[in-house]
Amino acid sequence: MAYSLEQLQIFAAIAKAGSFSEAARQMGRTQSSVSTAIANLEADWNVLLFDRSTKVPVMTESGRRLLREAHDVMESCLLLDGHAQSLGEANEARITLAIEVPYNVLMPLLLAFAQQFPFVDLDIRNSLDGDVSAQVHDGGVQLGVAFSQPQYERSIGFVQMGKLVMSHVVAREHPLAAPQRVSFAQLRKHRRLAFSALGERLPSSEYLAAPRCWRAVSYTAMLEMVKAGIGWATLPRTMILRELEEGQLVELRLEAYPNTDWLVAVDLLWNKGQRLSAGALWLKNELANFKVREKDSAGLWTAF
Repeated sequence: MAYSLEQLQIFAAIAKAGSFSEAARQMGRTQSSVSTAIANLEADWNVLLFDRSTKVPVMTESGRRLLREAHDVMESCLLLDGHAQSLGEANEARITLAIEVPYNVLMPLLLAFAQQFPFVDLDIRNSLDGDVSAQVHDGGVQLGVAFSQPQYERSIGFVQMGKLVMSHVVAREHPLAAPQRVSFAQLRKHRRLAFSALGERLPSSEYLAAPRCWRAVSYTAMLEMVKAGIGWATLPRTMILRELEEGQLVELRLEAYPNTDWLVAVDLLWNKGQRLSAGALWLKNELANFKVREKDSAGLWTAF
């Protein structure tokens, strides 16, 4: 491969300008240098790119087909330059982020990050990798978004991002779906489905203990088991709106809290002693200012 990126740029410039002379003028080159570059490119590829039998050279069918690939190569070179510049500006090639809350809550911000730092990869961890605050404390992840805990290690910096509604739900055919109000005693008579990563860490979750309890490492698994009627569960309301609207799931109204949704705060976590790259620092600042909120069962927005 003897041809150069410069030759491809000249090739594309001629195709866009419509003539050798106009392309040379736009590029600030002599017409002879442009003609020579194309002649050398044709020799390298052993194909005729322009038909010179007319007064104004016309691109051949082979030229038109190769032009598309030339544009792809030039686009790849631009991406390569951008990637190199990103690394040269001390942006890490990869940032680790642990997310305990439903992912859909953070999608707008993750999309903004992808646009702002197109060459920085995100390694997203979840509950399978252990407690989020422990991952941040140990340095396994740089940033974490998790349900608030009453106490963190001293090394952990945190800021509250907002609150999510946790809904106690069952399938519409489940026995608990019938009563208007459900007591803690009634809950304990039926199988509970719990999110493994949280255990009993959430405030007031001790009231929801049950003798029979199945644990799952993902909200998706819990949702499917609830829909199948295996038991009752406490799920983030934001991820079950469709199931509630369609009547697949029924929200339980607890006798002890008849008019109150269970609100759980969401925190952004970071290790105070860990230096963050430009990309990670941008993500941290944006997460700190990102407001996590949703509508509760009464249709009102949760407070910050």
